[in-house]
Amino acid sequence: MRIALVGAGAFGEKHLDALKLIPGVTVTSVISRRLDQAQAVAEKYGAVHAGTELDEALARPDVDAVILCTPTQMHAAQAIACMEAGKHVQVEIPLADSWADAQAVLKKQQETGLVCMVGHTRRFNPSHQWLHQRIVSGELSLQQMDVQTYFFRRKNMNAKGEPRSWTDHLLWHHAAHTVDLFAYQSGRIVQANVLQGPIHPDLGIAMDMSIQLKADTGAICTLSLSFNNDGPLGTFFRYICDNGTYIARYDDLVTGREEKIDVSQVDVSMNGIELQDREFIAAIRERREPNASVAKVLACYEVLHTLEQQLNR
Repeated sequence: MRIALVGAGAFGEKHLDALKLIPGVTVTSVISRRLDQAQAVAEKYGAVHAGTELDEALARPDVDAVILCTPTQMHAAQAIACMEAGKHVQVEIPLADSWADAQAVLKKQQETGLVCMVGHTRRFNPSHQWLHQRIVSGELSLQQMDVQTYFFRRKNMNAKGEPRSWTDHLLWHHAAHTVDLFAYQSGRIVQANVLQGPIHPDLGIAMDMSIQLKADTGAICTLSLSFNNDGPLGTFFRYICDNGTYIARYDDLVTGREEKIDVSQVDVSMNGIELQDREFIAAIRERREPNASVAKVLACYEVLHTLEQQLNR
C-alpha cells in the first residue's frame, strides 16, 4: 500500500509516525505548501517524492491512496480530486465546512466506489472503543455526555506553535468530533442548539461556544468549546451512564472517581491515530466500507449545518 501524505504540518507527521507501524505500507510522496518543508519531511520518513501540489501526487503511479491533512477549506475539493484520480482517500476532520460540500464528497464516493474515510479519531481511541463495546452489548446505557474542548489559541498558530495559513473553527472542526461521537455512542441526533460568544476582531471567529444535543434514545449531550481557556488543554469526555460514570481523556479512561481502567487490550495499539490509519488501510485491502466512512459520518455535518443556520439567524 503506497501512500501520499498531503499537508506535512503537525498533524501530518502524526499520521506518518502511525503509518511506520503498519506492515506493508510505504509513504511514497509528501506534499506541502512549502517545498523545503515537504522535502525535509520526505527525507525524514523515506518518501521518494516531495512537492507542493496535490496533482503531483495524484499523477504518480506509485500512489494508491492519499491522506489529506490540509486546511479545512480545502478538504472537500481535494477529497473529490483524489477520487476522480482513482485514489482512495482519508481526509482529516472535518470533511468539509459546509453541508453542500459534505454531500458532494459522498456523491463522488458513491460514483467511484473508492474508500473515502474521514478522520473522526474518537471512534478509534481505545477509551471510547471500550465504552462503545459496552453500550452496544447493553451493559451500559448512556444518559448524558458532558464534554469540554478547550484551547488557548488567541493567535493563528498550529500545535507546534507555528503560524497557520488558515483559521481554525470551533463549530466545523472541533465540535465535529463530539457531534459524531455522541451519535456513535447514543443514536441519531434529533435536537441541537447552539450559542456562541463574541467574534474575535482579528481572527473573525467565535472564541467560545456552547452546544446542546439530544439523541433519539433520550440521551443528552452538553458541549463547551473555547479558544480562550488558559488552563488544561484538550478534550475531556464525561460519560454519565445508568451503570457508572466514566471520563475519557483521548486514549485514557478512568471512572468518575478517577480510578484507572486498563484499555490496553481493547485494540492492537493505544494510539488512536494509528488505529484510525490501520482501519483505512484494512478497508482498502479488504474492499469494504471503513468505520468513519463519509457515509457513516455524514449525519454529523448535517447537524453542524443546522447549528450554523441557528447562529446566522
